[in-house]
Amino acid sequence: MTAPPLADPISPVVRRILLGNTLSAIGSGMTVPLLIVYLGQVRGLGTGIAGLVVAYMAVVSLVVMPATGIVVDRFGPRPALIGGLLTEAVGVALLTQVESTATAFAVATVVSLGASFTWSPQSALLGRLTTTEERQRVFGIQFMLLNLGIGIGGIVAALVVDVTSTSTFTILYVADALTYLLYVGVLLTLRGIGVGPAPAVEGAPEDAGYRDVLRDRVLLRIAILALVLLTCGYGSLEVGMPVIITVVNGLPVSWVAIAFTVNTGTIVVMQLGVLRLIRGRSRSRLMALVAVLWALSWLILGASGLLPVALAIVAICLSTLVFAVGETLWAPIMPAIVNDLAPDHLRGRYNSVQSLVWGISGALGPGLAGLLLGAGLVGLWIPLVVVGCLGAGVLALGLRSHLTPALDGRAGDAGP
Repeated sequence: MTAPPLADPISPVVRRILLGNTLSAIGSGMTVPLLIVYLGQVRGLGTGIAGLVVAYMAVVSLVVMPATGIVVDRFGPRPALIGGLLTEAVGVALLTQVESTATAFAVATVVSLGASFTWSPQSALLGRLTTTEERQRVFGIQFMLLNLGIGIGGIVAALVVDVTSTSTFTILYVADALTYLLYVGVLLTLRGIGVGPAPAVEGAPEDAGYRDVLRDRVLLRIAILALVLLTCGYGSLEVGMPVIITVVNGLPVSWVAIAFTVNTGTIVVMQLGVLRLIRGRSRSRLMALVAVLWALSWLILGASGLLPVALAIVAICLSTLVFAVGETLWAPIMPAIVNDLAPDHLRGRYNSVQSLVWGISGALGPGLAGLLLGAGLVGLWIPLVVVGCLGAGVLALGLRSHLTPALDGRAGDAGP
C-alpha cells in the first residue's frame, strides 16, 4: 500500500514562521546544553549552584506559563511571541555578564520569562494560521526543523567552545541572542497577522477564561495522558540516559553526545516519511504506539548494562533510535490535537495548558530519575518508567472513544 502524499504546500506565512523558529533553534543548540558547564565551571559558581539556577528557571516558567495564555488570547500570539523573543534575547546576552550567584539568578529570571512567552504563543500562532488538515503536518515539520537547528547549533558550539576561554562562551551567547532577533525580524514582516483576540465562537461567554478550558473533559484526558507519558518519556531522558551510559555502562561522556546525535539525526531523516504514513490514521492509536516505543526504548537501554561493551554501545544507539521514532509520531500529533480541540478565542490558554504539562513533566521526570538512579536503583527505575509508558498507552487507547473522527485524525468513521 502506497503512503498518501503530503497535502498542498505550506503557505508562505507559515514557512516564514518555521524559518524563524529554525534560526532561533540554532542559537539554542549552541548554548542550552552548555549552561550548567558555563555557570558552574567558566563562571566559577560550582555545579551545585548552577543546577539550582537551571531548576529555578524551570520553576519560573511553570509559574508564568498560565499568564502566557491570557496574553495570547487578549493581544494575539504574534505580539506575545515577539515580546518573548526580545526578552529572551536580552537575557541570553546578559548571561555574558554573570559574575555572581545573585546575577545568575537575576539573569535566569529574564531568560525564563522570555522563554515562557515563546513556545506556547508560537504554537497558538501556527494553530491560528493552519487548518485542521494542515496542522499535524506543520507541527511535524516544525519539530524536524527544530531538531535540525539544534543539531547545527551543537556542531557550531563543539567547534567554538573552550572551557578555559570565557570569550568563546561570550561569542556563543551573543550569537544566540542574535538568532532570536532574526526571528523577530521575520515576524515583523507578517503585518496584521496573529494580532488581537480571535473572534469568540457563537454563544461563548464574554468573560471566557481558564474555567472554560478546565471544563473541557477531552482536554483534561489528553493532559493527563501527556503528563504520564512525557514524565516517563522526555522527562526521564535528560537524566536517565546519561546516567545509564556513563555510570551503569562506564562509557565516556562523549557517548552521551553520540547517543543524542543518533536521536536527532533519526528525527531529521524520518520525520517527513512518518508524516506521510500517519496521515488519516487514528491519533489515539498512534499515541499508544508512542507509549510502546518509548517503553521498548527504556527496556533496551536498561538491558545495555548487562551486555559486553560493544553490544552495550549498539543497544544504547538502538534505544535512542527507537525513542526518536516515537518522537516523530508524538511531535505532530499532540499540538495538532490540542489546537484542533481549542476554540479560536481560547487557543492561547489551550496551548498554555499543553506547555504547562511539558513543564511539569520536565520537572518530575528528571527528579524521579535523579532520586532513584542516584541511589543506584536502576532495577527499580527501568520497570517504573516502562510501566508508566505502557499505562499511558492504555490511557491513549481509552481516549479514542471520547474523540470525534476528525479530532482523532481518522480519514473517516471507519478509519484505521
